[in-house]
Amino acid sequence: MALQHFHLPSVEERCAYLADMKSATEYRVLSGVTPAEHERLLELGWRHFGSQYFRPVCAACQECLSLRIPVAEFKPSKSQRRAAKRCGSLRVEVGLPTADDQRLALFHAWHAMREQTRGWKPSVMTREEYEQCFCHPHPFSRELSYYEGDRLAAIGHVDLTPNAVSSAYFFYDPRLRPLGIGVASVLFEIQWALENGRSHLYLGYCVRACPSTAYKAQFTPHEILVGRPEFSDMPVWRAVE
Repeated sequence: MALQHFHLPSVEERCAYLADMKSATEYRVLSGVTPAEHERLLELGWRHFGSQYFRPVCAACQECLSLRIPVAEFKPSKSQRRAAKRCGSLRVEVGLPTADDQRLALFHAWHAMREQTRGWKPSVMTREEYEQCFCHPHPFSRELSYYEGDRLAAIGHVDLTPNAVSSAYFFYDPRLRPLGIGVASVLFEIQWALENGRSHLYLGYCVRACPSTAYKAQFTPHEILVGRPEFSDMPVWRAVE
């Protein structure tokens, strides 16, 4: 694994998930990461944007739970099946991540909705920043483009490793929110993982008291990473029905 900067100082800031809490995050900037190496990082609870990898290291809190779904065992609920049916007319294309004005406008429209409904800070992401976050030339990065007819409706950024798919980021046209497109996108990623012979879908961190992430626990059965394993450790994932 080639490293640009192996270890950056931990950063303490206001928690993005829990009000009135502080968070501490460990960062590492990595280049030349292979799909197998990336999978190892996922197994240890790391996430990434571009070449910047991170994980929570809050001393007094363990609420950020790394969650993954064993796709062959997954059973959708009735409400999840309804969401998939409502979004069944969407066409999905799989390709390499792309940055353009259309995608940036879709991101800002989605983020503006989150600012209204969830109190998020306004986004000032530029096209260059979008490229850095979502279009780094990793060999494992893929883009799922959702179309409503010929109109771009949603974008899912995922990572494809030897044994898994990792859901990195998803945003969509706010008009589609009533359809449950967020839920439908997870079901599509599960099916895509199955069709490509992968065993797990990683959904990132689940914080039960945060609506933006708590929904992940509704996909069952799933597995939760125990503790914060180091690079030399064997990670333990606990099954949750």
